Amino acid sequence: MPAQIVECIANYSDARRPQVVEAIIQSIISVDGVTLLDRHSDTDHNRTVLTFLGAPEPVSEAAFRSIAKAAELINLDEHTGEHPRIGATDVVPFVPISGLTLQDCVQIARSLGKRVGDELQIPVYLYEEAATRPDRKNLEDIRRGQYELLKDEIQRNPNRVPDFGPSRVGTAGAVVIGARQPLVAFNVYLTTDDVTIADKIAHSVRNSSGGLRFVKALGLLVEGRAQVSMNLTNYKKTPIARVVELIRREAERYGVGIHHSELVGLIPQEALINAAIWYLQLDQFEPEQILEQRIFTALQEKPVGEKHRIEGEEFLDSLAQGTAAPGGGAASAYTAAAAAALVCMVARLTVGKKKYAEVEPQMWSVIDQAEGLRAELTQSVEKDTAAFMEIMSAFKLPKDSPDQEIIRNLAIETATLVATQVPLEVARKAVQVLELASVVVQRGNANAISDGGSGAALARAALTGAGMNVRINAKTLQDRLAAQGFISELSELEVKASRIEVQIAQSIEERGGFSLH
Repeated sequence: MPAQIVECIANYSDARRPQVVEAIIQSIISVDGVTLLDRHSDTDHNRTVLTFLGAPEPVSEAAFRSIAKAAELINLDEHTGEHPRIGATDVVPFVPISGLTLQDCVQIARSLGKRVGDELQIPVYLYEEAATRPDRKNLEDIRRGQYELLKDEIQRNPNRVPDFGPSRVGTAGAVVIGARQPLVAFNVYLTTDDVTIADKIAHSVRNSSGGLRFVKALGLLVEGRAQVSMNLTNYKKTPIARVVELIRREAERYGVGIHHSELVGLIPQEALINAAIWYLQLDQFEPEQILEQRIFTALQEKPVGEKHRIEGEEFLDSLAQGTAAPGGGAASAYTAAAAAALVCMVARLTVGKKKYAEVEPQMWSVIDQAEGLRAELTQSVEKDTAAFMEIMSAFKLPKDSPDQEIIRNLAIETATLVATQVPLEVARKAVQVLELASVVVQRGNANAISDGGSGAALARAALTGAGMNVRINAKTLQDRLAAQGFISELSELEVKASRIEVQIAQSIEERGGFSLH
């Protein structure tokens, strides 16, 4: 599978103080695994756009640190600039690049939003694909009236209550966080300083006022020149060339022309190729005709018959080797993690569907919980193996003297205690996954009910496997009181699981139309 890579294109309300921008950059690159791709500062806008990418967890952490740093250093009561803004960190979109979906980015946005609201006490609004309400999908609707109006309305207007965080703003304002597909931030400068002409052209170009689909535009005065500032939200369906030519024609109506254009941040290669094809009329063009593309393809090609290793295959190979570890405990954790992944799948197939709008908040809660369990259970795979290896190491300690034997026995007891606690924790989490599976089976997308049922079956299997490891380890513990406590808790978990399984079977029969027996 391709590595999971997410891009974040965060906008900060400062460009006139290089030391502030540098401090924000340092907060981002201080996170291991995050690469800063681009920096764009505009002093007229008084706004900086930083583009960075990496795996989801480090990118989210870098975004959080940068929001905290911007809140510390930027006071919106003292901020002026041409570009609309409601926050020191104004907008933080996540874009899927490789190995993850737009819905994965929605989850990243929601998790970060909750953390920012809880820990930094900054109001957070979710937008684009992460929006919780139709009127918050578009950034301009959330940002209408800017920081000054939000500061006045947030405490008295129910429509301005944030998705996360307090209903009040400090000098850092609020932050808008979301998930979207790649867009092109593109500005066209005109041969005039009359900003009203840029306003009229922006009105003709943008989708909201009858212009081109997937174009957002406004007129600004930047560096003494009228500018049409745009976001092209789908460059494939509304190509850059078409936008530029419409602006050129509209500008001619007012006796002006295009002076130059600029990109803000990065642009997908395909967008530039499409523009070149349009202007050069390369009707028979193929991407493989680009020299660099042909070289890249050649370097990436694999010999015929070579397999790409899928995630998890290495663990399964280790499991099959005949060594003592990893063993049944690790396999149980792995199975429970797979169950949690299936629960996430069903919940994600439910959100965004009109038919299931009523349960969408509950499904997002399921996703949050299941993703957390999946991460913890994945870690438990290694924890279980490590716990077993500690027992083996304890048994290898010398026992040639009474003192050595005491030390050895204590080490064995301690290691066995941990080796019992780890699968018991897996058992607890397996039951939690089973509970979430019950929710998606009862209320989730009925077309995926068999997937929810499969997740439930895996969760129960994980509980059974983990339970065996609890029992065999507890049997050897010298601390019988602790051992009895472990077994008692395990029995309670198994009784609870049986009750949940009955509910799941009933839901599958009622909603799925088939019986499990």
